[in-house]
Amino acid sequence: QVYLAESGGGLVQPGGSLRLSCGVSGRTFNISVMGWHRQAPGKPREYVALLERGGTQQHGDTVKYAEFAKGRFTLTGDNDKNTVDLQKSSVTPDDPAVYYCSAGAPSGNGALRIYWGQGTQVTVST
Repeated sequence: QVYLAESGGGLVQPGGSLRLSCGVSGRTFNISVMGWHRQAPGKPREYVALLERGGTQQHGDTVKYAEFAKGRFTLTGDNDKNTVDLQKSSVTPDDPAVYYCSAGAPSGNGALRIYWGQGTQVTVST
């Protein structure tokens, strides 16, 4: 089993910075991808960014962003610690949502099994 724990959500002022952290534990030896999704009220869950493991950030990891997230969010990961962080320097009214950390690992039949965290609420308000 794989367990994910998110932290860093809460109330953020408009224009303030956001940093979400996710730690993965359990059977982490074959995790191949980690990332963040978000779900705003009344909307489906959407992908924000993911990191495909290929070694280290300097030797094979690939970071991908959803179109809306490019240039706005930054995803960083530490494969040794099994953590993945999502940052944004200036939150906007588009950003309130429950943010979910995810991790994927191949299952017995080769299909990618996705594990989810419980989610962390981000609220933007003065």
